[in-house]
Amino acid sequence: MKNFFIFCALMLMISCSEKKQENQNHQNEKIVKQSEMAALMLEMYSLNFENKSLILAGKNPQKLPKEFYKIHSAKLTDSTDRNASFEAFSEFYLDTYQQLMNSSKDSLISNHNKTVNSCIACHKTTCIGPIPRIKKLLISTN
Repeated sequence: MKNFFIFCALMLMISCSEKKQENQNHQNEKIVKQSEMAALMLEMYSLNFENKSLILAGKNPQKLPKEFYKIHSAKLTDSTDRNASFEAFSEFYLDTYQQLMNSSKDSLISNHNKTVNSCIACHKTTCIGPIPRIKKLLISTN
């Protein structure tokens, strides 16, 4: 009888251990998967963060990466978010970024902030989660 209980306890421990491993694998799959747009926006964030440092050093950003034009075609997490508003904000972002690259030294900060604010304005319409992080890209004018 004692052996039977030990056997049952052992089986229970093995069973629970296997389920825990299964759950961890499933959670890892969720973390790894991201939409093309999410990946693109992370690239945009990184470059705008680099631009902030350049601008604070008085230098102009050098280029608008061709990858940024994928904003018009990258798969969204929710495909219904791609609408006329999203397309208008996307085009506005690319336009403000282009203006930033052609800025005089006097207008670098304001044009950088205009570019960042175009991101914030778009995110206010659908995906508000990243706004606090995006706001960190703004350069204080005080």
